Amino acid sequence: MYFKFNEQTEQLKARLQNFMDDHVVPRIGQWHEEVEQQGIYPPSFMEDLKALARSEGLWNLFLPGLREDEPGTRLSNLEYAPLAEIMGRVPWSSEVFNCNAPDTGNMELLHMFANEEQRESWLKPLMEGSIRSAFAMTEPDVASSDATNIQTLIQRDGDHYVINGRKWFITGAAHPNCKLLIVMGQTNPEAEVHQRQSMVLVPIDTDGVEIERNITVMNHHSPEGHCEILFRNVRVPVSNLLGSEGSGFALAQARLGPGRIHHCMRTIGMAELALELMSDRVQERKAFGRYLHEHGTVAEWIALSRMEIDQTRLLVLRAAWMMDEVGAKAARKEIGMIKVAAGRMLTQVANRAIQAFGAMGLSPDTPLANIWSGGRMLQFADGPDEVHLRSLARMELKDRAARRGDSARYMTLPERR
Repeated sequence: MYFKFNEQTEQLKARLQNFMDDHVVPRIGQWHEEVEQQGIYPPSFMEDLKALARSEGLWNLFLPGLREDEPGTRLSNLEYAPLAEIMGRVPWSSEVFNCNAPDTGNMELLHMFANEEQRESWLKPLMEGSIRSAFAMTEPDVASSDATNIQTLIQRDGDHYVINGRKWFITGAAHPNCKLLIVMGQTNPEAEVHQRQSMVLVPIDTDGVEIERNITVMNHHSPEGHCEILFRNVRVPVSNLLGSEGSGFALAQARLGPGRIHHCMRTIGMAELALELMSDRVQERKAFGRYLHEHGTVAEWIALSRMEIDQTRLLVLRAAWMMDEVGAKAARKEIGMIKVAAGRMLTQVANRAIQAFGAMGLSPDTPLANIWSGGRMLQFADGPDEVHLRSLARMELKDRAARRGDSARYMTLPERR
């Protein structure tokens, strides 16, 4: 493993940071005013920023398999990691560079499995940034952490599929430019448990698609939406099937690998910002005659946060390197580890920063409450921590099974009579 970034990555980091400093950070206040106070979404400047980012070659940076004739820059997962970290400092900035979830995962899925007609209809406009999309998998009536529980029915009727079911926490579905839903459901309930699911491409304006509400997360309203959607006798052509019937579970696993690592990369950026804000605050404020950082507990918060961020970053870079070297499937243990580590780290660091700011940390005057909420949500998004921990434990025990008992050589037990 060699984590020194190459010259191309270093140049892109500098260019991206300059773009953020010159064009994104100065608009943070305007974003809050337009989106949160005036209800304007997307904000008035978004399309201009997207056009500028694309003109400067900061576009579609996340796709290792990018074709020569497709817009963007082909980067490995390891090369993309520091760029995603920079974007993570401003949550809405990823859209400026067409690197925002859930579109990145959907583009990767379409890139791998779409036929030529589907690529032309959906992948191309997504890569151009002219439309947005959503991924509809989780459901309110079953434990969706086990994807084999998904109950939405996708039934064949001649040359069409008919879809009936309810989905929720569907990120991006409220975005005004969202045109496509990738829907996962059962096409053959009698098949082997991992062969029952399929994915179908559903235009969001199809009859029977009803967006019932945009669910708040930790009482935070997200303008792009975490929506509850009802599918009532939704009919789409059979040609809208993605991949093959019964491949939905495998496609979901292929999609979630890159999606999870991108979340974790951005999480590092959010944590760094929280630590910077906390470090500045504790050197400016006094309590009981001393600066806050002169109190032992607060100094420990700073030290622990630095350690935890750097530990998580190294885990993320290792997972990215493994994905590049051996693929997402072989790196599933590493991806699972960072998925758990990143969300917990971010929540912890943000919590300390909030405490250092006092009441101000709870207010919208700092990004800390949103950062904390993001870390807490990440402990559910793309699979709850408990599922990843269960899988990690099973993989660890399986690795030990062939050598079980070998470690007894290192024990000094009294001889039994």
